Amino acid sequence: MATKAAFRRLTKEYMELQKNPPPFILARPTESNILEWHYVIQGPPDTPYQGGEYYGRLNFPSEYPYKPPSIRMSTPSGRFQTDTRLCLTMSDFHPSLWNPSWSVATILNGLLSFMTTDENTTGSIKTSDAEKRIYASRSHRANLRLIKFREVFPDLCTAPSDEEIIRLRRRKGPAPTSPTRPSPDTSNRNTITRTVSRWLFVLVVFLYLILSKLASRSASDN
Repeated sequence: MATKAAFRRLTKEYMELQKNPPPFILARPTESNILEWHYVIQGPPDTPYQGGEYYGRLNFPSEYPYKPPSIRMSTPSGRFQTDTRLCLTMSDFHPSLWNPSWSVATILNGLLSFMTTDENTTGSIKTSDAEKRIYASRSHRANLRLIKFREVFPDLCTAPSDEEIIRLRRRKGPAPTSPTRPSPDTSNRNTITRTVSRWLFVLVVFLYLILSKLASRSASDN
């Protein structure tokens, strides 16, 4: 449970993030617990993460801002192990290095900065730039499979763009194709539609013939 100091500080920081969001970063607390924050980092241009969407969470202690949070990233990135506490200067791995003046924005900017380097730490992994680009192209779809991501960031839960789908297909190669067959329901609907259309045509012709005969009779009587 958050102390009054932690509640006031985190509330103030959330309001500030709404007014002045840092580049490439989105962060918000859960509605039920202000000590549990979730973030999304967008991969910056000119990096292997460009176009990627990296979701994770910050868990703040009740003593914040006098003690640092734990930091985790859930989206596979090729840089960090998923859902693993990361050892960073601003994390709970190094409480002696923590500065109470640091904020959520400071923490996430530091995480983004560290992410774009090759420095090793607890929770980091080594992959090539090509592998990181593959992870970036798949990141949005990976996030959509995470329940908490969908709960906290419903505004980001959009279908992959055409560009993303094309990138994925290029990386994976063409999928084997097979002749498409209509499903039984579709086939039945098509059959019914054709039958109704034929009967409507027959009915229209029949009515036309009757009206023509009546018109010709009327003309002969006159």
